[in-house]
Amino acid sequence: MLVFPLWSRALLPATVLLLGAATGLIQPWGLLGSVLFIGWVLARPPVTADLWLGVTLLAAVCFAAHRVPGFVPWALGPPQDLGGTHPWQLRLVLDKALVAAALLATWPGIPTGPWRPWPMLATVGATLLGIPGIALALGILGWLPKWPDGLLAWLAINLLVTCLAEELVFRAFLQRRLTRWLGLPCGLLLTSLLFGLVHLPAGWGFALLAGLAGLGYGLAFHCSGNRLWPAVLLHGALNTLHLLVLTYPLR
Repeated sequence: MLVFPLWSRALLPATVLLLGAATGLIQPWGLLGSVLFIGWVLARPPVTADLWLGVTLLAAVCFAAHRVPGFVPWALGPPQDLGGTHPWQLRLVLDKALVAAALLATWPGIPTGPWRPWPMLATVGATLLGIPGIALALGILGWLPKWPDGLLAWLAINLLVTCLAEELVFRAFLQRRLTRWLGLPCGLLLTSLLFGLVHLPAGWGFALLAGLAGLGYGLAFHCSGNRLWPAVLLHGALNTLHLLVLTYPLR
């Protein structure tokens, strides 16, 4: 159980909200949706834990997938040709940052199992070597080493927004609950399947890669005793490999 008072846990998502409102990156509809989401997540209304979790995760996916109106993308550089099907531009959208901040504020962060170093090492190696290898073998991505402009900004946004938000949703909250219900194998597989499906707008090939990568992130979460940071770092490392040595974002 969280021991910090509500006001202190609300500081992080409230800071994101206020910065977005002050800079115009969050418009009125986005502000309304954000306040409702933060209130639901942190105040924990008197409903069952399963209902709270289901609504929380559904809303989080909608925010992270940019389905909630009222968020203005902030372009942090010009479009770049990185070998993908279309030019790529580094942008920050605060909807996914809001998800990361709100869920992190309610995540207890207490390990629930032992650290398993050798399975962890095998998981990291298999994920970082296997996923790019499968992407190349199936022709989903192409080989293209490069050093894009704005790399440091991309690394910060990718790790602290994208990876953190997605790992909080899928590993910290969803995988933990599903493995309690179904056991580790089924819970891990189902979480990875859902993780792949939310990437389906990028195509079936990319959804397949995301689902397989989700297995690696889920195993990293499990092998670390349900610590969040190994899954976040592995996710960030694989995304960085994608950016630096493969066509980006797609072929």
